[in-house]
Formats: sequence, structure tokens, C-alpha cells
Amino acid sequence: MTAITPAQRRDLRARAHHLNPVVSIAGNGLTEPVLAEVERSLQAHELIKIKVHGAEREVREELLAQVCQTLDAAPVQHIGTILVIWRKRREDDTAKAAPEQSASERPSGGKRPSVAKSASSFAAAARRTAMMQAAADRRRPPSRGPGSAPRKVTPRGK
Repeated sequence: MTAITPAQRRDLRARAHHLNPVVSIAGNGLTEPVLAEVERSLQAHELIKIKVHGAEREVREELLAQVCQTLDAAPVQHIGTILVIWRKRREDDTAKAAPEQSASERPSGGKRPSVAKSASSFAAAARRTAMMQAAADRRRPPSRGPGSAPRKVTPRGK
């Protein structure tokens, strides 16, 4: 089980506040497929919430300890039926196994991707966002600020 400091735990609890549970443990308990899903979620997100259905507090505490022990994770919080756990993302074995390709083996004719191309696509995305925001601003009715006069309401039919 990974150990974390109280300051790290406080930071992780704050980061987990807005998360939704990604794994549920129900009537069958902690099975191999559930553990595999927790493992995948930890690898993808590092910090996850687990929802436990139909278990008493002591059982939930045991589940939290068992998951953390099995997957070498750190328990962050147990509040109600929600368990929060954290584990640093592990290195991908596939990334280490793939050697760097030489220039002659690269599919793009030996050239590396241009940084300018990614910068121009970023600029284009920023322009699109600005245009969409301007269009949304034109559709909004003008706001009535604190110094404006109240609107005059007339009854229907007059």
C-alpha cells in the first residue's frame, strides 16, 4: 500500500470532490473483473472514486484496504458509500519496448512533425472559439445593470 502525507491527502480529497465514481462494487463483492477495472481506471486517471452498494461500514473499510493492498494504491477517503483511492500512473511497458525510429524508417519521409503546424492549428482553434463567442454574445439580450431603470410592464390587451 502506498503511503501519502496528510498534505497530499488533503490535496487529493480536494481534487476528487468533483469526480464521479468510475467503478461500482455490488452484490458479488470484489471480483477479479472489478479489480481489473479499478486497475485500468487507476492507470488512466490516477485518482478515482469507487461506489460500494449494499455493504456495511466495516465491510467497506475492508474493501478499501483490500483494493489498496492488492493494487498498491493509497486510500484517500472513505465517506459514506464512496471510496477514493490514488496511485501514481505506472510506466507503459509498450512505450519502453518501442525503440526510437531512425529518420529513414519514419513514415513521413524522414521528417519530424512541424511545431509550426501545431501552433497554426492552435491559432485556428482560438479564432474559431472567438468567433463562436462573438456569435453567442450577439444572441444574448442586453443585460440590465444595477443603474438601469426597471422595465415597464403593461397588461395584455391594452
